[in-house]
Parts: sequence; structure tokens; C-alpha cells
Amino acid sequence: MILVTHNSNKSHSPLIHGTIFPLTVVEGEVEDEDGEAPMTTLQQVELQCPICETRFRSQTVVSTNSFGGKRTDFHERAAGTQPLPYLIHTCNRCGYSGADRDFTEEADVSPVLKERVWNELAPCISCGSLTGSEKYEAAAKVAEWQGMEARHVADLLLRAAWCCVDEGDVEAERFFRRKAAWKFEESLESFDGVARDERAVLTYLVGELWRRVGDAKLSSAWFNRVPSEIVDPQTQQWVVDAARQQRDCPREWFG
Repeated sequence: MILVTHNSNKSHSPLIHGTIFPLTVVEGEVEDEDGEAPMTTLQQVELQCPICETRFRSQTVVSTNSFGGKRTDFHERAAGTQPLPYLIHTCNRCGYSGADRDFTEEADVSPVLKERVWNELAPCISCGSLTGSEKYEAAAKVAEWQGMEARHVADLLLRAAWCCVDEGDVEAERFFRRKAAWKFEESLESFDGVARDERAVLTYLVGELWRRVGDAKLSSAWFNRVPSEIVDPQTQQWVVDAARQQRDCPREWFG
């Protein structure tokens, strides 16, 4: 059994600790009158699109929880409403998509980005409201057009796959897992794409993604690479154990 320790008695920012950087940060801890962490809490916000300057309303995550457990691909589940679809916003006019910070004055908007958003994302808006996975796919395209690091794009694609689990779209889930695995591989291949002490867990994740896609040979090859990426045997032994378990006798959940 693999144990990943975390404190699930508090609400926290919806991010994947230790491997994937956050897309948004929820500051502070929120507890109800009984001292218990609340279910996922949303609030309506007004955003302005940096591409077309349209103002629109969206919902964002104020707090959430991890009572639903964590899958072996680091998909952390909340009890109640799942927060993932609400961590990304999409302009209802042009389709530009991103996290809260991508709708601020700090957003990196170039003429080339504007052109691609209008040509490739805007036509999809007329098709109706987007699912969580579609919003993450759009955000991944925007990130790639902005020249963001492969790991950032991979994180968005992985979250698209996680959304597909709730949407019940198995084929789309596999599609996004493949794309995420390729992007994570790209980040591992680059000289400074991944910090040295994070390479082992990311190597494990690539193996787990290929396992969930159904490629046993490729997943085993990545799991077998994990020991060579360990830099601190004492604190990273769980990664070695996880790779061995998922290669030989896979489980769905940590814990």
C-alpha cells in the first residue's frame, strides 16, 4: 500500500502538491462553525478578456477539500462539487481561456496570440457552453501560443483528462492523457524543464499516464526509470514504491 500523507482536515488551494504547480492560489484557511473544512465553495467574479476586452461573469473557487481521496495520477478529489472546471475561465465572445491571473493586466497578449484566438477558439464559442475539459484544452492552446514551458502546458492537458473522468468521456480522457504524457516527456528532456528533485515524481507520473492509456510496455519503461532519478532516498522512497506497485500490481487510489 502507498501512503501519501496530507492534511485533509483543512480547506486548501486546489493544486497538486509536490509535483504540479498551482493554476490558482486560494489564500487562507476557511472553516465552518464546527471547525470542519467546507465543501467546495464558489463565488461569482467579473473578468475582462485581454483579447477582446469583453467583460463577463464566471465562477471561481474560494475553498475546497480533499475528502474524496487522491488517485494514483495525483487527481485529488473533493467531497461535493469538483473544483477543477471552475479554475479556468473562458471568454464568452472570443474563447480566450486561462486562470484568474490570465485575465489581469499581466496577461501576455501579442498580436499573434490574438489572431490565433480569433481564428481557432472563437468559432467554438458559437457551439454552446464549454465543458471543463474543453476549457482546459483551450487554455493549453493559449499557453502554447504564448510560448509557456512544456510542463505548464502538460499540467493543463492533465487537468483536461481529469475533467473527462467526471464527464464520462473515456476516449477524450485517453486523448488528453497521451498529450499530457508527451508534454511531460518534453519537459523532462529539456535541460532546465524540471528541477532535479522533481524529476523522479514526474517520471513516475508519465509512467502512470501511459498505464492509464493502456500502453503497458511504455508505462513499465518509465516506471523502471524512477530509481535512477531519485536524489534523496529517504524522502523519495514513496515514489520508488509507487512506481513498483503501479508496474506490478496497480491500484486506483493512493492511501
